[in-house]
Amino acid sequence: MSRRLCADKRGISPVVATVILVAVTIVVAVAVAYWMGGIAGLYTRYEKLEISSIYAEGNETDGWNITVTVKNTGSADATIDNVLLNGKPHGTVSAGLNVTLPVSLTVGSQKAITITISHEGYESFASGVSVEVRLHTAGGQEYPKTVTLP
Repeated sequence: MSRRLCADKRGISPVVATVILVAVTIVVAVAVAYWMGGIAGLYTRYEKLEISSIYAEGNETDGWNITVTVKNTGSADATIDNVLLNGKPHGTVSAGLNVTLPVSLTVGSQKAITITISHEGYESFASGVSVEVRLHTAGGQEYPKTVTLP
């Protein structure tokens, strides 16, 4: 009886073995690709702010309010640590903010920042003048936008 069991040994055909080997290799490759994609996502986060709207209101007598609506469209949280007007920090041009710096923006969040410019103390602002508003982040990025004072 033991002789008969040994004599009846048969393996799988080379074609079936090749198909099984290729299928297992593909499954392992897909699993490794998903795993590596998850790890790569952790190291490739970036901040990106998008200024969705900017407008100015006011006049030369009372001053102006510039409202900037900014949205974080990146994959990491962003922090606005300075606001520059025509290349100068807001505090040096008699401009106040309605928020205290730094301003944190989580992924997908949106905030409105109002900059109040008084006419006194900074003579270069006048009706019809373009003002470059630049938002500076803690990550070293700058996001400029220009608005014309009414």
